[in-house]
Amino acid sequence: MASALTAEVPAASTNTRTGAIVLARHGEPALSRKVKLSAREYREFWAKYEVLGLLPGQSPPAVLMGFVERCGALISSTRQRAVESAEKLAQGREFVREAILIEAPLPPPNWPSWIRLSPSTWGFIARVWWWYFNHHEGQETRRQAEARADQAADMLERMAAQGEDVVVLAHGFFNFMIGRALKRRGWKLAHSEGWKYWSMRRFERAR
Repeated sequence: MASALTAEVPAASTNTRTGAIVLARHGEPALSRKVKLSAREYREFWAKYEVLGLLPGQSPPAVLMGFVERCGALISSTRQRAVESAEKLAQGREFVREAILIEAPLPPPNWPSWIRLSPSTWGFIARVWWWYFNHHEGQETRRQAEARADQAADMLERMAAQGEDVVVLAHGFFNFMIGRALKRRGWKLAHSEGWKYWSMRRFERAR
């Protein structure tokens, strides 16, 4: 997960403005959610979701485009849906891909095959089982993901300390985890658009 961005960044001058941190969710992936699946089928669905790019024909919101045009750094998760979202926003500008920003895992509980639910419902159930009951099936645990979110927050804080805004294109739940880590460090949620595709949450350093 190491990259140039995770290297040590010099301390900012005491006179330097602290930039904002914008956590944005990627656009809509090219995988229909209008299906009913068993737990096994949902595992296969999630595996496809993790490697696919965006559904064609999308345009990023103008407000998010404006933040990207003015920001000092644009970063994406290494997942294809996040990379393609950042490409649409960057419009030829360079940006960095960071594996530390990938989504937390979503293994569903091992329920009988006759239980068939929508991907959205499975995603909610899998997240609850992972978050509260430590159901991880050998993948990243909640504790490990929280440590990763802390590391990501450290990285973003160091970048924002240089005085320019930082925009992140990543994933709904892991963005939520980074936001929790930022709040513990004294950042305030200044603007929120919820959790839909292309939504963003802007954090500012509390004065």
